[in-house]
This record gives sequence, structure tokens and C-alpha cells, in this order.
Amino acid sequence: MSGSQVDTERAVAEHLRIFEDQRPRLLALAWRMLGARSEAQDLVQALWLQWQDTPLAGLHEPAAYLTRMATHACIDQLRSAQRQREHYVGVWLPEPVLEQTGLGAAIEHCGADPLAHLSYAEDVSTAFLLALERLTPLERAAFLLHDVFELPFDEVAARLGRDTAACRQLAARARGHVRREYVRCELDQAQVDALLQAFETSLQAGDPDALAALLCDEATLMSDGGGRVAAIPRPVRGNGAVARVLCGLVESWRRREPGGHLRRARINGQPGYLLHDTSGRLELVATLHWQADGRLASIHLVRNPDKLGANLHA
Repeated sequence: MSGSQVDTERAVAEHLRIFEDQRPRLLALAWRMLGARSEAQDLVQALWLQWQDTPLAGLHEPAAYLTRMATHACIDQLRSAQRQREHYVGVWLPEPVLEQTGLGAAIEHCGADPLAHLSYAEDVSTAFLLALERLTPLERAAFLLHDVFELPFDEVAARLGRDTAACRQLAARARGHVRREYVRCELDQAQVDALLQAFETSLQAGDPDALAALLCDEATLMSDGGGRVAAIPRPVRGNGAVARVLCGLVESWRRREPGGHLRRARINGQPGYLLHDTSGRLELVATLHWQADGRLASIHLVRNPDKLGANLHA
């Protein structure tokens, strides 16, 4: 084997080692930026192809360079996605992912903060991703890089090609919006089990009053059909309205699919349900988000068949 071939093989191996070390962090960033696990995986794979052609000589911080590549790719894709979502039929919701599919485990190791599980650092819940969706691409990037991935603002500025003061402002605006839209709530498993049982009992009984009592006054129900299947065309707000609509949906589904079944699952790290029709086909994914007082704040129903793919088959 010639010396040039040896050098080439060494370069390929070094590129691969560096990239695989950073892959979990890149996936974590891209998933939060894009709101879709499959899109994050595609973007990271495209980054790998670009990275193979990147000269390592003189590259002092390859991890920082990769993060900058990923951030700019995500911002470009987000801008395109936002234009596309202007024409999306009905409500848009993030892609649901079963906890068992593995990306969550990768995310757990992407930060050094031992208290990360108490903050946004591991949060990919539907409610959190929806809060991020309200941000501009630059706000989203500044917030994620600083508040989630704990980069100092001078490094955030380097990644985004903005000055430090501008990045502070971007992150501050984003942080304020996220806090208004979303409050992270951690309940222990016993509480969750009791709440799920009460939720299921009220639905099975078709009792909207009992269900409304489990919801906060400003509870929201959102349904994403993507124009592919029937779905509630706009958000339903208020505990009474949400309870009545949910009970009506369940009753209609029972008449249509007497052999269908519902099973509990953890979706995007939160309690939820998978609804299968009589033939066993996955028809709907529901995710639930509670307040600290144990009342349901939001319910998200995904029916768009394009979002019910491999990520939901454990």
C-alpha cells in the first residue's frame, strides 16, 4: 500500500471518529431546531457527506465547526419549512416519536450539566417543540445553543455570524416567549398513572363533566391531519369545549372501529397514547401535557399519515 493510500485511510478514519463523537449532539440540536426526528437524521447524514470533504489541517475546533455547519443548515431548512407551513392544511404539530426509538437516549449524553433533566436540556415534548416553533430561526438557534447546549454567547455569536449583543437579545426574546408558552412540569410516575387512569375512565364513561374537571381552565386541544385525513381544523380552547369534543371523538371512533384499541406510550418523552384501528393500523397519536397542579394543559392529536411512520414502531 502506498503512502498516499495510508494517509487517505487515516484521514477518513479521523473524520469518522470526530463526526461520530459529535453525532448525538448534532442530532439533538437538529431535532429541536427542525421539530422532526426524521428531518434531523437526514440533515445530520447530509452533514457527514460535507464533513468528509472538509480539510482537518488547521481546523483547531472541529466540534465547534460541526455545530456551526449544523446550525446554518438547520436555519436554512427552517426558513424553507416556515414558508411551506404557511400552506399547510389545518394545524401543524411536531412529528411524534416513541421514546424507545433511541434518539432520546443519545440526547441524554449531549450535555455536561448533571441537573439537565430539570431544564430544557432533554425536552423534546410536543408542547416544547411547539413553543420553539413560534420563534424565528435565529431566535431558535440562539436560545438552543445558549440555554439548552450551554454555549457562552461569544461562541453562539461565532456560530451564527452575529455579534454577542445581538445574540443575547435573540436569546432573551426567545426565552421570554418560551416561558410564556410553555412551563416544564415533572410529575412522579404514581401521579402520572393516577392521572392517566382518571383520564381514561372519564373518556370510557363518555362523561364530559368529569373530563373537564381534569383539565385546566385554558386547556387546548390541537389536531394535525395535514390535509390527508379528517382533523379538527383549528385549536379548541377551554376545558368544557375540549372535554365535549374529546368525548364526541371517542364515541364516534367506537362506533366506527369497534375492534380498535388504545394503548399507553411515551411520546417525545411525555405520556401519551397510540390508537390502532380494527385492522391494527396506527390511526392516531395523542400526547398529553400537565401543569404542576396535575391538571391537563394541552392535548395534541396527530393523524397525518406522513407523521405516523417508523418513529412509532418500537
